[in-house]
Amino acid sequence: MAFKLLFSSILFLAIVKNSIAGGIAIYWGQNGNEATLNDTCNSGRYAYVNLAFLNKFGNGQTPEINLAGHCNPAVNGCTIVGPEIKHCQKSGVKVMLSIGGGVGNYSLASKKDAKDVARYLWNNFLGGRSSFRPLGNAILDGIDFDIELGSPLHYKDLAKYLKNYSKRGRKMYLTAAPQCPFPDRLLGTALNSKLFDNVWIQFYNNPPCQFTPNNTDNLKNSWVRWTTSVKAKRIFLGLPAAPQAAGSGFIPADVLTEEILPAIKKSRKYGGVMLWSKFWDEQSGYSAAIVKSV
Repeated sequence: MAFKLLFSSILFLAIVKNSIAGGIAIYWGQNGNEATLNDTCNSGRYAYVNLAFLNKFGNGQTPEINLAGHCNPAVNGCTIVGPEIKHCQKSGVKVMLSIGGGVGNYSLASKKDAKDVARYLWNNFLGGRSSFRPLGNAILDGIDFDIELGSPLHYKDLAKYLKNYSKRGRKMYLTAAPQCPFPDRLLGTALNSKLFDNVWIQFYNNPPCQFTPNNTDNLKNSWVRWTTSVKAKRIFLGLPAAPQAAGSGFIPADVLTEEILPAIKKSRKYGGVMLWSKFWDEQSGYSAAIVKSV
């Protein structure tokens, strides 16, 4: 009897562990009408929050962060976000700075340029020191690469230089948001480097590898290719949080939880779901509908 009880307890713990293995990553910052960072983290639905975006860097430019209507960095106005970052971290949420985005002026001209950008990110947003830190003295958990414009050159170098700073103590996470066509045109080389912890793939605005009504095969096949090819520790399914959040690729919550998640969870690299964005998630209630299944 004791053996049966012990076996049953182990089995139960294994089931519980598997059932909570995934988390939700959310992009926050590109709509001033979305909830505050504090409220975002207080919801308890998100494991990662990506601050979007640092959309100007490289080629000798002074980098600039753009958090839309939340604050104005030009007048040092985004330091108000710092205490909220700390609040999120105390709540167990990892807060990343996402660099790039669909609109901006960024690229890396050389290895030296990559090294300079890495140093800037370390000193201004991570564990380094600077006379002016746009988000105050909060130390972010890492850098997210959402590279959608320009050249693919030197992002592997940037990742390597950033990862070297992790050796100074506190772990720094590197994440990326490539498009689902494999390999990603801009991040393919960087993603082969084994330097990234999480990769949340954008399975939207790319019909050949995304969900379309009555067809889950393209997405599932693309998922298998990514999870068997990319050397990141965890892979996330990136989705629009509402039909209006992207041109295509929205998956109704019931289809996601009943048809797609059970299939993709078979991969040992499954990490969860990434959503664009916090504003659209508030309009649709998408994360609340799926969080127990993720």
